[in-house]
Amino acid sequence: MILSLPVGIFGSFLFLQAMGLANDVYAQIGLVMLVGLLGKNAILIVEFAVQRHHEGVSIKDSAIEGGKLRFRPILMTSFAFIAGLVPLLRATGPGAIGNRTIGTTAVGGMLLGTIIGVLVIPGLYYVFGVMSGDRKLLQDETDQPLSEIVEH
Repeated sequence: MILSLPVGIFGSFLFLQAMGLANDVYAQIGLVMLVGLLGKNAILIVEFAVQRHHEGVSIKDSAIEGGKLRFRPILMTSFAFIAGLVPLLRATGPGAIGNRTIGTTAVGGMLLGTIIGVLVIPGLYYVFGVMSGDRKLLQDETDQPLSEIVEH
């Protein structure tokens, strides 16, 4: 999931450069927000693919199915977020540079990260799924979340 983030970060810096804005503290705040949102998108796809793989579907088919089924919800939330940032991009008056910088960073990263990430994340899941095979990466690795392991 972490390997899907550089595309969004590249998009942020590309848009900052295109708008003539600096990489300042406002841009860093936008990057932190961006990493969280793009990470969430990757988690949605990968978690669904992992569930399907545990149900017996092949790694390739689970990656494709995860990408297909999470495509629409990810695009809807990402573009709604981008639409909400348009007022920051068009800010005027005192403090407008800070607002424009945060907006530009987030919009550029979300736009590129979402469009390319939706295509790259299932491929990365497939590559790392094939590389790991059926072996566990940690000795005491478990497939159940800690929140569901409850003893009464």
